[in-house]
Amino acid sequence: MEIRRVGIVLKPSAPELKELYKRVKRLFEREGIKSHLDLASAQMIREEGVPFDKMCQESDILVSIGGDGTLISVVRRSYEYHKPVLGVNVGTLGFLTDIHPDDLEQFIKKMKRDEFRIDERMMIELSIVGKRENIVAFNDAVFTRPAVSKMIEINVYTRKEEKLINSYYGDGLIVSTPTGSTAYNLSAGGPVVYPLTNGFIFTPICPHSLTQRPLVLPGEFELTLLTTSKSALIIVDGQDMYEFTPEDRILVRKAQVGARLIHRKERNYFDVLREKLNWGR
Repeated sequence: MEIRRVGIVLKPSAPELKELYKRVKRLFEREGIKSHLDLASAQMIREEGVPFDKMCQESDILVSIGGDGTLISVVRRSYEYHKPVLGVNVGTLGFLTDIHPDDLEQFIKKMKRDEFRIDERMMIELSIVGKRENIVAFNDAVFTRPAVSKMIEINVYTRKEEKLINSYYGDGLIVSTPTGSTAYNLSAGGPVVYPLTNGFIFTPICPHSLTQRPLVLPGEFELTLLTTSKSALIIVDGQDMYEFTPEDRILVRKAQVGARLIHRKERNYFDVLREKLNWGR
Protein backbone atom coordinates (compact mmCIF):
# COMPACT_ATOMS: atom_id res chain seq x y z
CA MET A 1 0.00 0.00 0.00
CA GLU A 2 1.47 3.34 -1.05
CA ILE A 3 0.96 6.13 1.48
CA ARG A 4 1.37 9.63 0.09
CA ARG A 5 -0.86 11.68 2.39
CA VAL A 6 -2.24 11.16 5.88
CA GLY A 7 -5.10 12.85 7.70
CA ILE A 8 -4.45 13.63 11.35
CA VAL A 9 -7.06 13.97 14.11
CA LEU A 10 -6.21 15.01 17.68
CA LYS A 11 -7.98 14.15 20.90
CA PRO A 12 -10.59 16.87 21.56
CA SER A 13 -9.98 19.41 24.34
CA ALA A 14 -6.28 18.55 24.43
CA PRO A 15 -4.34 21.62 23.17
CA GLU A 16 -1.25 20.22 24.91
CA LEU A 17 -0.94 17.86 21.91
CA LYS A 18 0.25 20.72 19.68
CA GLU A 19 3.97 19.92 20.02
CA LEU A 20 3.35 16.20 19.50
CA TYR A 21 1.33 16.99 16.37
CA LYS A 22 4.21 19.07 14.97
CA ARG A 23 6.61 16.22 15.67
CA VAL A 24 4.33 13.67 14.03
CA LYS A 25 3.93 15.90 10.98
CA ARG A 26 7.73 16.25 10.66
CA LEU A 27 8.23 12.49 10.95
CA PHE A 28 5.85 11.86 8.05
CA GLU A 29 7.38 14.67 5.98
CA ARG A 30 10.85 13.13 6.39
CA GLU A 31 9.52 10.06 4.61
CA GLY A 32 7.94 12.12 1.84
CA ILE A 33 4.41 11.81 3.23
CA LYS A 34 2.25 14.94 3.31
CA SER A 35 -0.41 15.52 5.94
CA HIS A 36 -3.74 17.24 6.50
CA LEU A 37 -4.96 18.26 9.97
CA ASP A 38 -8.65 17.98 10.79
CA LEU A 39 -10.22 21.44 11.03
CA ALA A 40 -11.57 20.99 14.58
CA SER A 41 -8.15 19.79 15.75
CA ALA A 42 -6.49 22.68 13.93
CA GLN A 43 -8.72 25.26 15.59
CA MET A 44 -7.92 23.74 18.99
CA ILE A 45 -4.15 24.23 18.55
CA ARG A 46 -4.35 27.30 16.28
CA GLU A 47 -2.97 25.67 13.17
CA GLU A 48 -4.25 25.41 9.60
CA GLY A 49 -6.66 22.59 8.88
CA VAL A 50 -9.21 21.21 6.45
CA PRO A 51 -12.79 19.97 6.95
CA PHE A 52 -12.97 16.37 8.13
CA ASP A 53 -14.71 15.01 5.01
CA LYS A 54 -12.23 16.70 2.68
CA MET A 55 -9.36 15.32 4.77
CA CYS A 56 -10.77 11.80 4.47
CA GLN A 57 -11.25 12.09 0.73
CA GLU A 58 -7.67 13.26 0.12
CA SER A 59 -5.85 10.96 2.57
CA ASP A 60 -4.61 7.41 2.11
CA ILE A 61 -4.79 6.68 5.85
CA LEU A 62 -6.02 8.50 8.95
CA VAL A 63 -3.94 9.00 12.09
CA SER A 64 -5.66 9.31 15.46
CA ILE A 65 -3.57 10.93 18.22
CA GLY A 66 -5.20 10.29 21.58
CA GLY A 67 -6.66 7.27 23.31
CA ASP A 68 -9.01 4.50 22.28
CA GLY A 69 -11.99 6.87 22.46
CA THR A 70 -10.43 9.21 19.92
CA LEU A 71 -9.71 6.33 17.56
CA ILE A 72 -13.28 5.01 17.87
CA SER A 73 -14.64 8.46 17.04
CA VAL A 74 -12.38 8.74 13.98
CA VAL A 75 -13.42 5.28 12.75
CA ARG A 76 -17.12 6.08 13.10
CA ARG A 77 -16.92 9.55 11.54
CA SER A 78 -14.88 8.28 8.58
CA TYR A 79 -16.95 5.12 8.10
CA GLU A 80 -18.22 5.93 4.59
CA TYR A 81 -14.65 6.45 3.33
CA HIS A 82 -13.35 3.10 4.65
CA LYS A 83 -9.85 4.45 5.25
CA PRO A 84 -7.33 2.55 7.41
CA VAL A 85 -6.76 4.21 10.78
CA LEU A 86 -3.51 4.30 12.75
CA GLY A 87 -3.85 4.94 16.47
CA VAL A 88 -1.05 6.81 18.26
CA ASN A 89 -1.57 6.20 21.96
CA VAL A 90 -1.36 9.11 24.38
CA GLY A 91 -4.14 7.69 26.54
CA THR A 92 -4.02 5.21 29.41
CA LEU A 93 -5.52 1.90 28.27
CA GLY A 94 -4.45 1.51 24.65
CA PHE A 95 -6.31 -1.65 23.62
CA LEU A 96 -6.65 -0.27 20.09
CA THR A 97 -4.00 2.44 19.85
CA ASP A 98 -0.85 0.35 20.11
CA ILE A 99 1.75 2.76 18.66
CA HIS A 100 3.50 4.87 21.30
CA PRO A 101 4.77 8.31 20.16
CA ASP A 102 8.35 7.21 20.88
CA ASP A 103 7.93 4.28 18.48
CA LEU A 104 6.31 6.25 15.69
CA GLU A 105 9.48 7.20 13.82
CA GLN A 106 10.51 3.58 13.33
CA PHE A 107 6.95 2.53 12.54
CA ILE A 108 6.60 5.13 9.78
CA LYS A 109 9.78 3.75 8.21
CA LYS A 110 8.25 0.27 8.35
CA MET A 111 5.07 1.59 6.76
CA LYS A 112 7.11 2.93 3.85
CA ARG A 113 8.49 -0.60 3.41
CA ASP A 114 4.96 -2.03 3.67
CA GLU A 115 5.89 -3.78 6.92
CA PHE A 116 2.56 -3.44 8.71
CA ARG A 117 -0.82 -5.07 8.69
CA ILE A 118 -4.42 -3.90 8.44
CA ASP A 119 -6.97 -5.75 10.57
CA GLU A 120 -10.63 -5.49 9.61
CA ARG A 121 -12.86 -5.36 12.68
CA MET A 122 -16.57 -6.08 12.55
CA MET A 123 -18.90 -3.14 13.21
CA ILE A 124 -22.60 -2.99 14.04
CA GLU A 125 -25.21 -1.15 11.99
CA LEU A 126 -28.44 -0.04 13.65
CA SER A 127 -31.59 1.51 12.27
CA ILE A 128 -34.58 2.99 14.10
CA VAL A 129 -37.22 2.15 11.50
CA GLY A 130 -38.69 5.28 9.98
CA LYS A 131 -36.52 7.62 12.03
CA ARG A 132 -32.78 7.01 11.77
CA GLU A 133 -30.80 4.88 9.35
CA ASN A 134 -27.25 3.56 9.33
CA ILE A 135 -26.05 4.26 12.85
CA VAL A 136 -22.71 2.48 13.15
CA ALA A 137 -21.10 1.20 16.33
CA PHE A 138 -17.48 0.13 16.71
CA ASN A 139 -17.55 -1.25 20.26
CA ASP A 140 -21.17 -1.52 21.32
CA ALA A 141 -24.72 -0.30 21.37
CA VAL A 142 -26.23 -0.15 24.85
CA PHE A 143 -30.01 -0.34 25.25
CA THR A 144 -30.91 1.12 28.62
CA ARG A 145 -33.41 3.07 30.68
CA PRO A 146 -33.54 6.88 30.91
CA ALA A 147 -33.80 6.90 34.72
CA VAL A 148 -31.73 5.00 37.28
CA SER A 149 -34.82 4.30 39.38
CA LYS A 150 -36.52 2.22 36.65
CA MET A 151 -35.86 -1.09 34.93
CA ILE A 152 -36.33 -1.77 31.23
CA GLU A 153 -37.55 -4.70 29.14
CA ILE A 154 -35.85 -5.42 25.81
CA ASN A 155 -37.16 -8.18 23.52
CA VAL A 156 -34.80 -9.57 20.88
CA TYR A 157 -36.16 -11.32 17.77
CA THR A 158 -34.62 -12.86 14.68
CA ARG A 159 -35.49 -10.45 11.90
CA LYS A 160 -36.45 -12.96 9.18
CA GLU A 161 -38.46 -15.50 11.16
CA GLU A 162 -39.49 -12.99 13.83
CA LYS A 163 -38.81 -15.64 16.46
CA LEU A 164 -38.23 -14.44 20.01
CA ILE A 165 -34.66 -15.10 21.15
CA ASN A 166 -34.95 -13.65 24.64
CA SER A 167 -36.59 -11.01 26.82
CA TYR A 168 -34.18 -9.03 28.95
CA TYR A 169 -35.51 -7.28 32.06
CA GLY A 170 -33.16 -5.21 34.18
CA ASP A 171 -30.90 -2.20 33.73
CA GLY A 172 -30.38 -2.82 30.03
CA LEU A 173 -28.66 -4.83 27.32
CA ILE A 174 -25.23 -4.47 25.69
CA VAL A 175 -24.92 -5.52 22.05
CA SER A 176 -21.19 -5.70 21.46
CA THR A 177 -18.75 -6.43 18.66
CA PRO A 178 -15.84 -8.79 19.34
CA THR A 179 -13.58 -5.73 19.52
CA GLY A 180 -15.93 -4.21 22.10
CA SER A 181 -15.89 -7.38 24.18
CA THR A 182 -13.08 -5.89 26.29
CA ALA A 183 -15.00 -2.65 26.90
CA TYR A 184 -18.34 -2.26 28.73
CA ASN A 185 -19.19 -5.87 27.91
CA LEU A 186 -16.27 -7.10 30.02
CA SER A 187 -17.23 -4.90 32.97
CA ALA A 188 -20.78 -6.31 32.82
CA GLY A 189 -19.53 -9.90 32.98
CA GLY A 190 -19.53 -10.68 29.27
CA PRO A 191 -16.95 -12.91 27.54
CA VAL A 192 -13.69 -11.83 25.94
CA VAL A 193 -13.98 -12.65 22.22
CA TYR A 194 -11.11 -12.64 19.71
CA PRO A 195 -11.44 -9.30 17.84
CA LEU A 196 -11.39 -10.76 14.31
CA THR A 197 -14.33 -13.05 15.12
CA ASN A 198 -17.57 -12.51 13.21
CA GLY A 199 -20.31 -12.36 15.84
CA PHE A 200 -22.52 -10.38 18.19
CA ILE A 201 -22.32 -10.52 21.99
CA PHE A 202 -25.53 -9.91 23.95
CA THR A 203 -24.82 -9.16 27.61
CA PRO A 204 -27.58 -8.20 30.05
CA ILE A 205 -26.85 -5.38 32.49
CA CYS A 206 -27.79 -6.29 36.07
CA PRO A 207 -30.66 -8.58 34.95
CA HIS A 208 -33.66 -9.08 37.22
CA SER A 209 -33.24 -12.86 36.80
CA LEU A 210 -29.94 -14.53 37.65
CA THR A 211 -30.57 -17.11 34.89
CA GLN A 212 -29.91 -14.44 32.23
CA ARG A 213 -26.44 -14.95 30.78
CA PRO A 214 -24.39 -13.47 27.91
CA LEU A 215 -25.12 -14.89 24.46
CA VAL A 216 -22.88 -14.97 21.37
CA LEU A 217 -24.61 -15.06 17.97
CA PRO A 218 -23.21 -15.34 14.42
CA GLY A 219 -22.55 -12.09 12.60
CA GLU A 220 -24.88 -13.21 9.79
CA PHE A 221 -27.91 -12.84 12.06
CA GLU A 222 -30.19 -9.85 11.51
CA LEU A 223 -32.11 -8.91 14.62
CA THR A 224 -35.06 -6.79 15.70
CA LEU A 225 -35.17 -5.22 19.16
CA LEU A 226 -38.32 -3.90 20.80
CA THR A 227 -39.09 -2.47 24.20
CA THR A 228 -42.29 -2.58 26.25
CA SER A 229 -41.02 0.23 28.47
CA LYS A 230 -42.42 3.72 28.07
CA SER A 231 -39.12 5.16 26.95
CA ALA A 232 -35.60 3.87 26.38
CA LEU A 233 -32.18 4.95 25.16
CA ILE A 234 -29.57 3.62 22.75
CA ILE A 235 -26.04 4.73 23.62
CA VAL A 236 -23.59 4.09 20.79
CA ASP A 237 -19.93 3.64 21.75
CA GLY A 238 -20.52 5.90 24.74
CA GLN A 239 -20.53 8.84 22.29
CA ASP A 240 -24.02 9.24 20.79
CA MET A 241 -27.47 8.80 22.30
CA TYR A 242 -30.85 8.07 20.68
CA GLU A 243 -34.31 7.74 22.21
CA PHE A 244 -36.84 5.07 21.29
CA THR A 245 -40.28 3.95 22.47
CA PRO A 246 -42.50 0.83 22.24
CA GLU A 247 -43.68 2.07 18.83
CA ASP A 248 -40.15 1.83 17.43
CA ARG A 249 -38.44 -1.18 15.85
CA ILE A 250 -34.66 -1.30 16.12
CA LEU A 251 -32.90 -3.30 13.41
CA VAL A 252 -29.45 -4.62 14.26
CA ARG A 253 -27.06 -6.27 11.81
CA LYS A 254 -23.42 -6.52 10.90
CA ALA A 255 -22.21 -3.42 9.05
CA GLN A 256 -21.44 -3.95 5.37
CA VAL A 257 -17.78 -3.04 5.89
CA GLY A 258 -15.68 -3.19 9.01
CA ALA A 259 -13.19 -0.83 10.61
CA ARG A 260 -9.67 -1.06 9.19
CA LEU A 261 -7.01 -0.66 11.88
CA ILE A 262 -3.30 -0.37 11.19
CA HIS A 263 -1.05 -2.40 13.50
CA ARG A 264 2.54 -3.55 13.81
CA LYS A 265 3.05 -6.89 12.07
CA GLU A 266 4.38 -8.39 15.29
CA ARG A 267 1.45 -7.23 17.43
CA ASN A 268 -0.12 -10.17 19.26
CA TYR A 269 -3.61 -9.82 20.69
CA PHE A 270 -2.95 -12.22 23.56
CA ASP A 271 0.12 -10.24 24.58
CA VAL A 272 -2.13 -7.19 24.76
CA LEU A 273 -4.66 -9.05 26.92
CA ARG A 274 -2.00 -10.25 29.32
CA GLU A 275 -0.57 -6.75 29.64
CA LYS A 276 -3.82 -4.79 29.92
CA LEU A 277 -5.76 -7.28 32.06
CA ASN A 278 -2.79 -8.46 34.15
CA TRP A 279 -3.40 -12.07 33.20
CA GLY A 280 -1.09 -14.63 34.77
CA ARG A 281 0.15 -12.27 37.52
